[in-house]
Amino acid sequence: MRTKITTLLLGSMFFLAFSVFEMQTTPALAQAATWVRLGSRKVNYTLDHDIIHVGLKEGGFTKLKVVVTGGSLNMHRMVVEYGNGTKDKIPLRHTFTRRSGSRVIDLQGGRRIIRNITFWYDTKNVAGRRATVHVFARR
Repeated sequence: MRTKITTLLLGSMFFLAFSVFEMQTTPALAQAATWVRLGSRKVNYTLDHDIIHVGLKEGGFTKLKVVVTGGSLNMHRMVVEYGNGTKDKIPLRHTFTRRSGSRVIDLQGGRRIIRNITFWYDTKNVAGRRATVHVFARR
């Protein structure tokens, strides 16, 4: 009887200690997995391109995501320029409607510092609203 109580007590203490550890680490892990907005651009009504300057102070990222709000546009491609000067050409042939987003884009080489993101697009101005392109990144 005494060994059952001791085992039950030790098991409860382990569960309590693990629960406290999990509560302390979960917010840190959740914060590390959140998306950071790198920048936004309101686009024109023609075939055009825009640049979002990121810079070294933002740190390194592993994934990107594009979200379009306000209007629709046809995205042709995106070029990511890294801190060391190399460029990654990402084909994004996709028609974004308002409030739509791209797939999650994995950056080559793991965690990378981003200098600039350039995207080429066109819009037909059917709805009469200018679209805004938002670029998000995950560390």
